[in-house]
Amino acid sequence: MKMDVMNVRRLIPTAVLAGAVALGATALTACSGGGATGGKDGKLGVTASFYPMQFLAEQIGKDHVKVDGLTKPGVEPHDLEITPRQTAQLGEADVILYLKSLQPAVDKAVAQSGVKNVVDAATLTKLEAHASSGHDHGAEEGHAEGEGEGHDHSHGESGTDPHVWLDPAKYAEIAKGVGAALEKADPAHAADYKTNTDELVGKLTALDTEFKDGLKNTASRTFITTHSAFGYLAERYGLDQEGISGVDPESEPSPARMKELQEVAKKENVSTVFFETLASDKTAKVLASDTGLKTDVLDPLEGISDKSQGADYFEVMRSNLKNLQKALGSK
Repeated sequence: MKMDVMNVRRLIPTAVLAGAVALGATALTACSGGGATGGKDGKLGVTASFYPMQFLAEQIGKDHVKVDGLTKPGVEPHDLEITPRQTAQLGEADVILYLKSLQPAVDKAVAQSGVKNVVDAATLTKLEAHASSGHDHGAEEGHAEGEGEGHDHSHGESGTDPHVWLDPAKYAEIAKGVGAALEKADPAHAADYKTNTDELVGKLTALDTEFKDGLKNTASRTFITTHSAFGYLAERYGLDQEGISGVDPESEPSPARMKELQEVAKKENVSTVFFETLASDKTAKVLASDTGLKTDVLDPLEGISDKSQGADYFEVMRSNLKNLQKALGSK
């Protein structure tokens, strides 16, 4: 296996995420605004760690906030390295919104920032463990990290999966927490933040219904993907995710895993191997060529780029739904 930079970062455990914690535990306080990012034009300066957090801040804050994203378009979030300039800018933010332990460089910078209003999205919903192979949906006890013949996609000691934004219902829970945080940080515009939060939650609830209805009657319930990021989505809609090689979508799967997936594809009537937009499609193509399957995109939405199948969260999620429906077929 070629050990390039991306492979190295993929193999490092990337999350030791907290369980469900009350929003009050984040100890949010009203910001002073003095010297803060965006303070000159009177807007609340929000720094978001990566796209799913940035999208929430923009949708809920709208005209009242100035949002800066630490992870630029086209950059895989796990690869992010914080520059001294970014660290300094982070310290000037009124509010920091991030997902703890997904990006170690961000965690370190946030800890050094001294910013009072820090919102960890991992505390705003219940995180679960998801194996990338098999039918573990995180509800059963005893599925510790390392089980599943090396295909477990749990992260860190807590064994939790960070990809909560791919479940519209859980993303809505996080949106409510972010809305409450902005209300506390900027009480003067609290009513607008609440209205915007309610509007966004309504859209996410509608998206959840689209997925439920769209995936209700499919010929197959199993999908194969290079990046085991879809555990929450699979659990929500009664599907089974089969990851090719766990946390590293670019590593070559073992011969045993390839054989196992070939058997799964045949047994479960799988037609398609999915790959993501921010990583190579090499592994997906290798498996597809060996099994006679097609390839398609299932986007983990860790960032938006010119390769994305949509301009924002909702467009990409609807593209994911369309691709899943096409791959799973109808009864």
